Amino acid sequence: MTIMMKTPKVSRRGFVIGTAAAGSGLAIGFDANMLGIAEAQRAGDAANDVGIWVRIKRNNEIIVRTARSEMGQGTITGLAQLIVEELEGDWKKVKFEYVTPGESFARKAAWGDFATVGSRGIRTSHDYVRRGGAVAREMLKQAAANQWKVPVDQIKAENSTLTHVPTGRKLRYGQVAEVASKLTPPDPKSMKLKDPKTWKVAGKPLGRIDTPDKLTGKQLYTTDLKLPGMLNAVIKAAPVFKTKVKSFDDSKAKGMPGVKKVVKVGDNAVAVVADTWWHAKKALEVVTIAYEDTPNSKVQQSTIWSALEEGLTSSTGVYSAKKQGDFGKSIAGSAKKVEATYRTQYVNHATMEPMSCVAKYTPEKCEVWCGTQNGQAAHAAAARVAGLPLDKVEVYKQLLGGGFGRRARTDYVEQAVAIAKQMPGSPVKLIWSREEDMVQGAYRPIGMCKLTAGLDANGDLQALHIRLSAASILSSVRPQALGKDGSDPTMFQGWFAGGTESPFGYMAIPNIQIEAAMRNTHVPVSFWRGVNCNQHAIFTECFVEEVAKAAGKDPVEFRRKILAKNPKHLGILNAVVEKAGWGKPLPAGRHRGVAVFAGYGSYCAAVAEVSVSDRGRAKVHRMVIGTNCGHVVNPDQVKAQIEGSVAYGLGALFHQENTIKDGAMVETNFDTFPSLLIDEMPHIESVLAPTNDFWGGVGEPTIMVAAPAVLNAIFHATGKMQRSMPLKSTNLRV
Repeated sequence: MTIMMKTPKVSRRGFVIGTAAAGSGLAIGFDANMLGIAEAQRAGDAANDVGIWVRIKRNNEIIVRTARSEMGQGTITGLAQLIVEELEGDWKKVKFEYVTPGESFARKAAWGDFATVGSRGIRTSHDYVRRGGAVAREMLKQAAANQWKVPVDQIKAENSTLTHVPTGRKLRYGQVAEVASKLTPPDPKSMKLKDPKTWKVAGKPLGRIDTPDKLTGKQLYTTDLKLPGMLNAVIKAAPVFKTKVKSFDDSKAKGMPGVKKVVKVGDNAVAVVADTWWHAKKALEVVTIAYEDTPNSKVQQSTIWSALEEGLTSSTGVYSAKKQGDFGKSIAGSAKKVEATYRTQYVNHATMEPMSCVAKYTPEKCEVWCGTQNGQAAHAAAARVAGLPLDKVEVYKQLLGGGFGRRARTDYVEQAVAIAKQMPGSPVKLIWSREEDMVQGAYRPIGMCKLTAGLDANGDLQALHIRLSAASILSSVRPQALGKDGSDPTMFQGWFAGGTESPFGYMAIPNIQIEAAMRNTHVPVSFWRGVNCNQHAIFTECFVEEVAKAAGKDPVEFRRKILAKNPKHLGILNAVVEKAGWGKPLPAGRHRGVAVFAGYGSYCAAVAEVSVSDRGRAKVHRMVIGTNCGHVVNPDQVKAQIEGSVAYGLGALFHQENTIKDGAMVETNFDTFPSLLIDEMPHIESVLAPTNDFWGGVGEPTIMVAAPAVLNAIFHATGKMQRSMPLKSTNLRV
């Protein structure tokens, strides 16, 4: 299967891939000679909209339309499986295309939410896309019934074929699609969805739609796009965040090869526009930029840590998420008190493809091509910078070369449009250098957490106090979403007092107090894979491990007792420890660690097997990691996401850290910000334990338990808990 894409007419010799409404679909810019004539003709074969989620060609090809974004996580394939399941379509004939934000705006947001964040791609859209598939099925059945002049309840749909049951007459979907497209769609709410127990396409480990083009190199990303007359831009923003450009001298750059213009972008950046990206980059290197002096240039990493440490004991800027029982009285009467402080670092998203965007501006229209996790946000941002109404702006979404939350932001889109506005009529492709991508990120929040526990005479946990001191994501990216008291609910993510993501809402601990001190800096922070759950799981799961040891109890049995009121937590914990062989002998030098946490509507657990060398270096040999995400749409994709989350989580645990010197980021490339290497990747065994009674997330949840399980194994190997991340310079034997 391949991805079907469309491009607007880009020149006299250009062509249109796909049909339907002008400007709809995913626009990409390549020349017609990149495709053979026969393929171009096939791509132009008429397709008919049957409802809003399905297009069907005369050759029976099914084009599933989607608003969510694909960044390697497999959401597009999963959504297609759900739609085709209800459609009763032939999976071998399936392709997909993006709905554009402009098209959805014109149809009063008919396609719903475009945001592909928070592991919500499937879990918050499964219902309406399934209904969309069912609507298309019923329209096709009605078209066949009308043609045969028989009751619709005599029509059976299966494998893209319509059968009149009494006579055995058959029609392919493509033969009635044009007639079906003219029918009035039934109410989606009236559709009866199939029982997942009867699924034939959904729930199966089918190959991903986007894989073939990626394997052959046919897949294009924003950085690959070519439009007629396109120029290239390279940008440099102030290295110290929240600092403005005072002046710049471009005299040396103007005469360099290919340079078209040097422009100021916003109030903090300068860009060079040239015929090639390399010419633009070399010219930008000789532009002298002066920045305004601000107090931010005096900020050091040590001053940030000091501010966070102050927040652990301060009474100002502190918000409470949960208070149950009387912690103070309980801790005072405890037989044993345990206390520990942990800290986690700034971490960049480090996507494989740096931020990139193509923009074309005229006073009448603005067009944007980009990989984005939120097409609607990119659409609104482009319109705002272009100074045009939304109906005069269009965004053609591309597949993303990595997202992890970074491409939910629109800064790179805004920059591209601002540059294009100074080059009207010419498409401009902006690609950030790797260095720019590293120092102009929006980082995982830095934070410290102090935890205090009280045990009774039996070693049972009676009191727990959590004080977080950290930067607030919402203060950085969406201050209007802060509470009336200025609080940020994401600071308590995974610790919520109620709901499916709350271990502490159900834990059998009589006295709990959870609070956070908001300590913001000038460094922008944002949603990073697992968001705050990945840090919070480290804090609480490593601390629970320390408390269990202080109580002299097995860490699994200790968790089972405090999670006694939560069967879903217990279910995934039990499934994982059984698979891991908890309690059974290990090879000499190996030790196990366990972790369990919930987030994004899913329940996760992990067991890690780790050894620590005499030189104090850790080796993660095996991880058994599992999830109960409710329903599993594609088992292979869930396993792939589990493996990816381990790689991402352990990279941050062992190696990755962004630090501040004189207000700016120190790490500028992968030589100082390394990823996990392939020989460091453990053998992973995935455990899928869906209970089929809810819809949880997949892309982010298992990252929560990867790092704490490893840390807990190191704890048992060395007798010392590592409380400061990353571990790159730590001798674990000291």
